[in-house]
Amino acid sequence: MTPPMTKDEIILANKEFLFPAVFHFYKEPMVVARAKDQYVWDADGNQYLDFFGGIVTVSVGHCNSQVNAKVHQQIDTLQHVSTVFPNEPQAALAKKIASLTPGGQLTKSFFTNSGTEANETAIMTARCYTGNTEIVALRHSYHGRSAMAMTLTGQGAWRLGPAQAGIVHAHNAYCYRCPFGLTYPSCEVKCAQDLEELVRTTTSGRLAGFIGEPIQGVGGFVTPPKEYFKIIEGIVRNYGGIFISDEVQTGWGRTGGKWFGIEQYGVIPDILTSAKGLGNGAPIGVTVAKPEVADSVKGLTISTFGGNPVATTAAKAVIDFIEEKNLMANCAEVGGYLRAGLEDLKEKHELIGDVRGMGLMQAIELVEDRKSKTPATAATAQLMEAARENRLLIGKGGMFGNVIRLSPPMNIARTDVDQFLTLLDKSLAACAAVAAGSSR
Repeated sequence: MTPPMTKDEIILANKEFLFPAVFHFYKEPMVVARAKDQYVWDADGNQYLDFFGGIVTVSVGHCNSQVNAKVHQQIDTLQHVSTVFPNEPQAALAKKIASLTPGGQLTKSFFTNSGTEANETAIMTARCYTGNTEIVALRHSYHGRSAMAMTLTGQGAWRLGPAQAGIVHAHNAYCYRCPFGLTYPSCEVKCAQDLEELVRTTTSGRLAGFIGEPIQGVGGFVTPPKEYFKIIEGIVRNYGGIFISDEVQTGWGRTGGKWFGIEQYGVIPDILTSAKGLGNGAPIGVTVAKPEVADSVKGLTISTFGGNPVATTAAKAVIDFIEEKNLMANCAEVGGYLRAGLEDLKEKHELIGDVRGMGLMQAIELVEDRKSKTPATAATAQLMEAARENRLLIGKGGMFGNVIRLSPPMNIARTDVDQFLTLLDKSLAACAAVAAGSSR
């Protein structure tokens, strides 16, 4: 029997046998050995409070016992048959999702393995339904790692290789760094109104659709004002397009009080995509659409592992857990408590320029000084290291790499937030001490 690899062997194997494009948050890679609920342990036995949740994926806690019990039962019953065979786990999940979608109007699902595939399916479906090909996406967005998804993505760092034709990028609602130099609400949401000009000047005026994240994830949890998507929706529909809501990070109650982020804006999309938190770590993606939109996809379509009985069992168990524990309300309540704590830290630490987000999807943007808003990219990297030293896991993102992203499991309690705020405060103070020392 082969003995388990040591920490050094794991790090060496990563360097020798994985693509170098796989990045790590820290100067020295952190080898994760195990996890349970809101905690993670590294290979040296150190315990960490996880407030990033595997990139907004661990929705109901690491190794959730209730979810895993159903997965264990399913894996010994039926593990795989592909989409060419109907099976109960896939059908049950699709039926459940149909009952939860905005307005109850999106009722037909197609299952895949990731958010990338879900978004690919959504774009294909929009083109089938409208007969048009051109797509509007948003600047600062992130939609996945395939050639199509990287073209949809509005950040240069995440676009590898040549872009695909037929995709243009509208202004996102980045109020903290308004590209028009305006201030909400007197701006009259100029960023959304500008879409009309974009369509008229950079497209044929015959749109297949628009795709946007209700809150931009990798972009740094950029959170639009309440009017933004209503304005966008009206313009897109006037030019023949349909509305696609990318809920890969915002879905399943994380924004608080609603199942999906787009519901916070009063818009009913034609297509909705999701992944990540739906599986709590199980690989699953879903594209769910209005019946007439879904029915426009003709011909043969298959996903070998999409609708996998084990993955769909996990997803259904996750949804059931969210309902049983009323986690949408928990996201609103505990998320509000977290937001208040972050605002207090902003008052204490000059490094924090902005606090934003919804529910248990919150962010702080770090700046060198609040007047110039110069991104504090180096300080953000230092804060990541300091948080690790203080046994706290947080995420990083934003166009300038200066946004701390927070997305803990949705079943955390106020006591977890108290612990988090203490650790983050300590980590921010450590960064301030370093900065003060280097300025002498």
